[in-house]
Amino acid sequence: MKLWTVVACVAILAAALLIGCDAAVRYKVLSTFFDGVPPPEPPRAAEEKPAADAASATQSRQIGFRGHGPYAAKLCNACHEPGAMNALVVPREQLCFRCHDIRMDKKYVHGPLASGGCTACHDPHSSQYRYLLVSESDNFCLYCHDRQTVARIGAHQGTEQQCTACHDAHMSDKKYLLK
Repeated sequence: MKLWTVVACVAILAAALLIGCDAAVRYKVLSTFFDGVPPPEPPRAAEEKPAADAASATQSRQIGFRGHGPYAAKLCNACHEPGAMNALVVPREQLCFRCHDIRMDKKYVHGPLASGGCTACHDPHSSQYRYLLVSESDNFCLYCHDRQTVARIGAHQGTEQQCTACHDAHMSDKKYLLK
């Protein structure tokens, strides 16, 4: 294969990737050039139901596939530099604050929010969970907070509630981010 052919293929691939952020488009382009590209996971259909014993709890958390506004509208340049292969328009820790007016005016601010690490909890593109969370909310906090340490706290004894029933996920004037 001649060098100009390789350069042309790479240019076509790069251009096609920049055309759309949509997973289906990326898959189509990448699979044209490469073998073994895994297909994107389809959004869960509304008619698919979880196991009957967990159905009501899961339905209260899941809302189906949702896209973040700019991503859903294919406004990739709202966050990404055009033609720069995923480079962001501002540093990652400042990006969400360009559109989201979150005044950190409370006494206690959750660590990820204080450091601009919104993506520790939220997916900047899309999610099947409420608030674009990266996973289901029932045990979500326990990905970072140690389950055994949390369970030893007296106020948590015998409770089956989700953390956000008592704690604000972003900030609070009360210690431990209590509501």
